[in-house]
Amino acid sequence: MRAASAVALAISGLFLSVPAQAQNKDVSKPVVLTGATLIDGLGGKPVADSILVIEDGRISAVGDAKSVKAPAGAEVIDLKGKTIMPGMISDHSHIGIVRGLKVSPDNYNRDYILSQLRQWEAYGVTTITSLGLNAPEFYDLRAELHAGNVPGADIFGADRGIGVAMGAPPVAIVPVGPSQIYHPDTPEAAREAVREMAGRKTDLIKIWLDDFGKLLPVKVKPEVYTAAVDEAHNNKLRVAFHINDLEDAQAALKAGADILAHGIRDKEIDPPTIDLMKTGAAWYVPTLALDDSNFIFADKPQVTADPFVNRGLDPAVKTQLEDPAWQQKVHDAPGSERARKALAMNQKNLMTLYRAGINIGFGSDSGVGLRFPGVAEHRELDLMVEAGLTPLEALTIATSGAAKLLKVEDRGVLQAGKLADLVVLDADPSVDIANAHKISAVWHRGRPVAGSIATFARR
Repeated sequence: MRAASAVALAISGLFLSVPAQAQNKDVSKPVVLTGATLIDGLGGKPVADSILVIEDGRISAVGDAKSVKAPAGAEVIDLKGKTIMPGMISDHSHIGIVRGLKVSPDNYNRDYILSQLRQWEAYGVTTITSLGLNAPEFYDLRAELHAGNVPGADIFGADRGIGVAMGAPPVAIVPVGPSQIYHPDTPEAAREAVREMAGRKTDLIKIWLDDFGKLLPVKVKPEVYTAAVDEAHNNKLRVAFHINDLEDAQAALKAGADILAHGIRDKEIDPPTIDLMKTGAAWYVPTLALDDSNFIFADKPQVTADPFVNRGLDPAVKTQLEDPAWQQKVHDAPGSERARKALAMNQKNLMTLYRAGINIGFGSDSGVGLRFPGVAEHRELDLMVEAGLTPLEALTIATSGAAKLLKVEDRGVLQAGKLADLVVLDADPSVDIANAHKISAVWHRGRPVAGSIATFARR
């Protein structure tokens, strides 16, 4: 989130010092990180006293001190007592939607989006997926970030996406411009929308199938979303569905959905739905933080004061969250109680699906509402563990699992040949997920993101 006026936000406590020679180094010169406990992202037991070698922005070797030797002439950085994990990957975020307390199509601009991406990166989220509502500027940004030409989290995306006029996505929540959403009303119009997005080389297709608890008068018609899925698959593109209800999830899966981009929150998931997911090898992104964000800042005002959270807040948002009258109003609102129940159901369904062997992705729907870039992803980790996953299981989903959903093979794990996207922590998050907040440094494509102070400008 960003304020309208120019404000500099310094995250002075979020990162500890990275040696100056590493901050300014030539990426072609090897750097060796030694002594840390290493979480590789694949779910195995953390490796004590590890060695990780970075060359040309990638990991060239990694393992324990007995199996890996530092190359001659390398810079050696001692990280004894710290833990290294892969940079996190979000499968469901949005860019350029909310700026401070203002939601407007004007927020979709290069400078603001880059500032958001720097915030995600600063919180250890080194890749995000902007899952729909993207304006044409997305593609130039994606190319620059894929090439590593500008700082910030790398981005993938789902172009505009397909909704329905007078329905989802609701203009009251996301009043985007006409170049950010399609509203096809016939199967052929849906196919044409998909062909246009395919022509722009979108990574995914997004469809909204939801009436927000019957608050919206219409949903995308079955013949429209079925045609869109068929055309997407004809163009070798996968389709993510925004859903809330079990019935809509079933309809999406029967139409060929590849990804359920939100958790099922109205009912317990049933065996037939699990069978549909298994048959289609569908992915499930629970976005637990979505409902949680609707009440957590009112139910637990102390969250706002947490320095880890506070540093990611726009000043206008911070003022609102700290207002006792706002807190009381939100705490007592019927919508907050519905959100509490939805979160509990979502957490229960997550565990049912995880135990059934369904592919679980990672995302928080960050960048919309009170889901702040980077902060929301860490909250998602907390809520996954609260649901019943072990910290290591949650971290694996947020790294290698999220990479598998995106079908990107160059990140999400700490292995030789992969991008050197990693987070250095002061304590081991596999022991306590809260330790994931104790960020000492973030490395992206083999470079430390910051020195002793990470900053990102608010414009």
